[in-house]
Amino acid sequence: MADESGSVSVSESGDEESGKRRGSRRVKTKKKQRPFWQELPILIVIAAVIAALMVTFIGRPYVIPSESMETTLHGCAGCTGDRIYVEKLSYYWGDPEPGDVVVFVGPPSWNTAYQSIRSDNATKRGVQNFFSFFGLVPPDENDLVKRVIAVGGQTVECCDTEGRIKVDGKALDESYARYTLPYVAGQPFSPRGGREFKAVKVPEGHLWVMGDNRNNSADSRAHISDELQGTVPVDNVRGKAVFKIWPPSRIGPVRSEQPQAN
Repeated sequence: MADESGSVSVSESGDEESGKRRGSRRVKTKKKQRPFWQELPILIVIAAVIAALMVTFIGRPYVIPSESMETTLHGCAGCTGDRIYVEKLSYYWGDPEPGDVVVFVGPPSWNTAYQSIRSDNATKRGVQNFFSFFGLVPPDENDLVKRVIAVGGQTVECCDTEGRIKVDGKALDESYARYTLPYVAGQPFSPRGGREFKAVKVPEGHLWVMGDNRNNSADSRAHISDELQGTVPVDNVRGKAVFKIWPPSRIGPVRSEQPQAN
């Protein structure tokens, strides 16, 4: 009520109720934290989703199974081959270029000796396929690793007078190439040392690929008589090899070296 001076008075009980309401708004209830064993499945699912996205869109590891890329990449039957990381991002905005080391799925004529790496047991095969989706098991396909020598529209052949590969009539400077046998003029390509092969014009959207270990690589030269003249469709490329991740003694980058720069 108003007193004689015209001021308004507020009852003490009103002050107490107002203070309680303000105080209750300040009170914060503490959220009860879940036990770790309840959060663990959620963390595993999140990690699995991230891994699947990485493998699908970013890149994945591969194992080198043969000697075809020696000495750039080490591999052989029964030994500990290099493990490499192959990234996919580079080829979302462009195609492979000469000098790139790429992993690709072999065209039909390259797969005659390929045998599935999956179990005959349906349950085990399902588990293998499941873990492959997360990059923990290799995909069941004939994945190969070679170096790009020529791209669509270019003509590749061998050899010049020094036994070098030629692209569009120019000899390549290939510091990475390993030859264990000398060049013999007039000797056609064969694993026993021949280097020469006829000129092939690489179709658009295709690649001519070769292993760095030239006397021990069944590459485009070995498939020159197939329907693609030994070339590989760009669509078959899985990615670009960029890093050796295992074993520790060989960890380091996998370098692209442009052989047509001279």
